[in-house]
Amino acid sequence: MKKIIHRANSRGHANHGWLDSHHTFSFANYYNPERMHFGVLRVLNDDRVAAGAGFGKHPHENMEIVSIPLAGDLEHEDSMGNKKVIREGDIQVMSAGTGVVHSEYNKSNEKEVKFLQIWIFPKEKNVSPRYDQISIRDVAEKNSFYQILSPNKEDQGVWIHQDAWFSMGEFDEEKVEYYSLHNSETGVYLFVLDGKVEINGEMLNKRDGMGIWETDQIELKAITAAKVLLMEVPMEIN
Repeated sequence: MKKIIHRANSRGHANHGWLDSHHTFSFANYYNPERMHFGVLRVLNDDRVAAGAGFGKHPHENMEIVSIPLAGDLEHEDSMGNKKVIREGDIQVMSAGTGVVHSEYNKSNEKEVKFLQIWIFPKEKNVSPRYDQISIRDVAEKNSFYQILSPNKEDQGVWIHQDAWFSMGEFDEEKVEYYSLHNSETGVYLFVLDGKVEINGEMLNKRDGMGIWETDQIELKAITAAKVLLMEVPMEIN
């Protein structure tokens, strides 16, 4: 088993006033050659957008883009004709493929919005752009990992053009849970949204991240009540 730990206070940070963002991996003006990606997981940004502010129209191509709101309402609009609002308890995915232009704004003029922006390298380039969002409230299970993203259209959660599986877990204090990887070619990146957990013997606090690979199972113990995002991704980029 191999592992790497990224403590919350070691992340890149950019505060633009309207946007306060922490970068687990190199992004924009934050560059760290040792933190470019974890397998096909290219971007993990922890964003706070001020009331009434947001990202103007900008392009993407050949990237799977996942947004997970943590608080507030985020309004999305794109060149495919979609205009949607995503909220805490939702997950949104956009396959940029051959190219798409979109914007993201805080829907509220009174309170900030918090969300995770995640980019995944696709296994196939130049696909037709697509958009999807769902509520994951109905599939949430306390004290276990529940799937919110996969490569399969028929599976629980949204799907992307990559052999990746995302799960969320909300655990009571002292709960122990196991996660089995889908195959030997993938690794798991865990991001602690809240609380304190022990992962395979390592203590992680809020907003710490840990990558594990060359193993077939991980063990999580909640030291306090905790919420964790688990991202299983291929370790080789196509």
